[in-house]
Amino acid sequence: MAVYAIGDIQGCYDQLCRLLEAVDFEPGRDQLWLTGDLVNRGPKSLKVLRFVRRLGDSAITVLGNHDLHLLAAAEYPRHRRSKDTLEKVYQAKDHQELLHWLRHRPMMHYDKKLGFVLVHAGLSPQWDLKTAQAAAAELEKVLRSDRYKRFLKRMYGDDPKRWSRKLSGWARLRYIVNCFTRMRYCDRKGRLELSQTGRPTHKNQRYLPWFRVPERENKTLRIIFGHWSTLGPVRDKNVFPLDTGCVWGGALTALRLDSKTPERIVIRCKQSQRPG
Repeated sequence: MAVYAIGDIQGCYDQLCRLLEAVDFEPGRDQLWLTGDLVNRGPKSLKVLRFVRRLGDSAITVLGNHDLHLLAAAEYPRHRRSKDTLEKVYQAKDHQELLHWLRHRPMMHYDKKLGFVLVHAGLSPQWDLKTAQAAAAELEKVLRSDRYKRFLKRMYGDDPKRWSRKLSGWARLRYIVNCFTRMRYCDRKGRLELSQTGRPTHKNQRYLPWFRVPERENKTLRIIFGHWSTLGPVRDKNVFPLDTGCVWGGALTALRLDSKTPERIVIRCKQSQRPG
């Protein structure tokens, strides 16, 4: 069995099919780990959702910010944006089944045997593995309950900035969701800075990529993540970013996890949407 992690697809169904053909993926024999953001900005979000759902146990996908946005915008149309490409999902006859399946996806996946953690954006610098797993389970419980609509209504926002065990209610859940699905930068004390989105530069000494925060509690974990298409190559130990900007005309990247040394497989992508 081969295990491949794949970066953000964002509705780029044709490119996904090309990548799976390139790695000779066979459902039932092989397994996919997907970094989330299955949907939005690309042209075929509905096809991607249906395809991944049909894979069953052959695919593990964590939730990304665009996936959660789809869930929220389906319930509350005021959240729909001009650059969204989700209308076909809203109008599909099976949209309720697809959305139900989507909100039952995990926030985080950990495989002890392979020694990898899969998330969409990252892990809070204050979380060790046990705390991160508990935080993921806490949010998953709400998303899979009859409280999910109330959470989706209160999900948007940048506060609180830092983890505390004393956080409670919607603020606690908002911090958890922002770490798992939106985080890129933190300050040196591990406070989230969600307004920063570009590539790290030597000029910006105030904020660091979340995985470079000093004394990060999860630095011994091998973490696979997406979300950050402008990040570029990194040489940090135990960090495996896979969003290479397929929807923007970059590439779609797979990482083989069951080999002694993780192997990258990359296909170039035609631009589906312009940044900005």
